[in-house]
Amino acid sequence: MSRLFASRTGPLPHSREVIAVSVDGARVHAEVFGPDAAPAVVLAHGWTCSIAFWAEQIRDLARDHRVIAYDQRGHGLTPAPADPAGFSTRALADDLEAVLAATLAPGERAVLAGHSMGGMTLMAAATRPAFREHAAAALLCSTGPSRLVAESLVLPLPAGGVRTRLTKAILGARAPLGPVNALSRKILKYATMGPGSAPERVDACARIVHACPRRARVAWSRVLAELDLVAGVRELELPVAVIAGTADRLTPPVHSRGLAAALPRCVGLEELAGMGHMTPVEAPEAVTARIRDLVTSYVSAEPTPVEPTPVEPTSVEQKEEVA
Repeated sequence: MSRLFASRTGPLPHSREVIAVSVDGARVHAEVFGPDAAPAVVLAHGWTCSIAFWAEQIRDLARDHRVIAYDQRGHGLTPAPADPAGFSTRALADDLEAVLAATLAPGERAVLAGHSMGGMTLMAAATRPAFREHAAAALLCSTGPSRLVAESLVLPLPAGGVRTRLTKAILGARAPLGPVNALSRKILKYATMGPGSAPERVDACARIVHACPRRARVAWSRVLAELDLVAGVRELELPVAVIAGTADRLTPPVHSRGLAAALPRCVGLEELAGMGHMTPVEAPEAVTARIRDLVTSYVSAEPTPVEPTPVEPTSVEQKEEVA
C-alpha cells in the first residue's frame, strides 16, 4: 500500500517490513525507511488513509532519518478486526504502543507525528508507558480531541443540531465511494482540501481515500463521531507542535487553537493559509520542516552521557566526579 504514490510522484525509498502484534493479537503492518542509526521519526496517518499518505515526508526524511510509518487497523495492509469492539481509541493506543516496541530499541526516543486520526492516536496513548518511554516530541497535524462532527464545516449550514446530525450521517454513510473520477475528486477536494490544491495532489489523496475498505471507514467514523480525548491532551507532557490549515472543513482551526491552549508544552501553532485538512499532502514542505525542527531540538540535541573525570584524592581520600 505504501507504493500507491510510486507511479505518480516518484518511487519511495527502500523499506523493510515490520509486523507489530497488538495486545488483542491484531497484526499491524509497519515499514521502516532510511538509515538504521539515524534519528527516528514515527508517522501515524488519519482516517481512510495509509502509509502512502506520508509519501512526501518519507522521501525527504529518509535521507537522514529512520522513518517508521504504519497502517492503522483496517487501513492499507493492516487487517480490520473481526470484532467491532476492535475499533476504539483504546485500540489506536494499543497499536501505537506495539509499533513503538517493535521498531525502537529500549529507551530510544523519537519524534511522533500524527495527522487527523493519527493525532488522536497520540492523544489516546498519552499515558501509555511505551509512549512516555519513546516520545521525545510530537507534531499534531489537522486534528482535534472532541466535538469533531459538531464543529465540522463540511456542510454550509449554521451550527446546531441539524448540521451535526446531517454531517454525522454523511461521514458515516455506508455507500461505497466508487471509482476515482472527476466528480469524486471534486467532492473530496471540497470536503478535505484547500481551494488551491494542485490536481495531482487531489488525485493522490482521492486514490488513497477510495482504497480504504468500506467497513473500516464506517466503523472508524462512528468512533470519531463520539470522540472525547480532552483528558489525553492534558497528559501530553512533552514538547508538542501543532499545524492546521485555515481552510480545513473537517477539523477547522478552532480545534488546533484549542489544542495549543490546552497542551502543557505547546511549542508552536502554525496555521497554513489556504490549506485544507490534508496538510502533509497539501503543504509537504511545511510539515516536513516542522518534523525536522523537532528532531533537531529534542532528539538530535538530547544530551549524551559523559564519563566522569577523575581528580586527585582529597586529604580524606575522597574523589570528586565531574560530569
